[in-house]
Amino acid sequence: MTGSQTPESQVSETLTPETLTPENQSPGVAPSGGAPVKSGVWAHVRPYVQIARIDHWFKNAFMLLGVLLAFFYRPELFTTSSAWSLLGALGIACLIASSNYVLNELLDAPLDREHPTKRHRPAARGEVSTPVAILLWGVLGAIGVTAGFAMNAPFGLSALTFWVMGVVYNVPPVRSKELAYIDVLSESVNNPIRLALGWFALIPDRLPPLSLVLAYWMVGAFFMATKRFAEFRAIGDPARAARYRRSFAVYNESRLLSSMVFYVTSCALFSGIFIIRYKVELILCVPFVAGFFSLYVTLGLKEDSAAQNPEKLYQEKSFFAYAVGTTVLFVVLMFVEIPGLYSLFGVEPSSFEPLWRLGQ
Repeated sequence: MTGSQTPESQVSETLTPETLTPENQSPGVAPSGGAPVKSGVWAHVRPYVQIARIDHWFKNAFMLLGVLLAFFYRPELFTTSSAWSLLGALGIACLIASSNYVLNELLDAPLDREHPTKRHRPAARGEVSTPVAILLWGVLGAIGVTAGFAMNAPFGLSALTFWVMGVVYNVPPVRSKELAYIDVLSESVNNPIRLALGWFALIPDRLPPLSLVLAYWMVGAFFMATKRFAEFRAIGDPARAARYRRSFAVYNESRLLSSMVFYVTSCALFSGIFIIRYKVELILCVPFVAGFFSLYVTLGLKEDSAAQNPEKLYQEKSFFAYAVGTTVLFVVLMFVEIPGLYSLFGVEPSSFEPLWRLGQ
């Protein structure tokens, strides 16, 4: 769909399941030829639930690193009361994320019609009322930010920043998602913001290590650049890709691949600073993390890559199992001390007390 209207005399010859919209679709017929759409209250509510992207809430799992860091610095925080604080923090992050998703779907609707799969989103299909969507965006954001400040000021500021970045990313005249390279960096900054949310939910009186914050930002940039790469390949037409997203007028496959190398190299640099400064044991995880990045690049090179839709990565069972195993190894190494490694690399042991000490 390009926004042009078809004369009524040609409707019967040109409409297909992929081009049907609520204006030209017969009542009770599913948009893609599936089961009939049910009428009633749910039929009106469902598009607004969909644009809130509840299935994307899993991305708030990126708060976990901030939580792990907090427990690493202050093991005494590992209590039942902390669990309740973290549950509240997760709920706040989900509300703000949904607020950002609603804004994204609403403002991207005209452009999504140029995308092979996103054109089926509710807003792109005309199933969403603009005033209602704006109200939903404001209510979700206001509740989330207000609840964030009720928890503590640093957490509230992080929550507000999370919401503001959604505005920066989506709303003109800035609309950073249209600017090549800036789009990746401004979207992936949500990674360190989520880290801060996990950290400040437990430790509001000090900042997390900057080296790991920057590494986490670069991890997110690598994921986002890989997503752009997979999207560009899936669209298959540079001109159509540029109509869908202006940054694609600058991007091409080689530039996106080069940026992926830059982001993963930057991540390695900042991660190395953290490892040497705080936790040499994590060096044992480095080969597995390198393997993870290699597998993700391979995934991005696939036709119809799951990297376009990270919420579906669990369907890549081998990759998902590897990612879970690497994460578990990272968590274990965060709380284990292996004295031999410090003497081997000539590094002073960290001042933080480990849960377990190996080799003594």
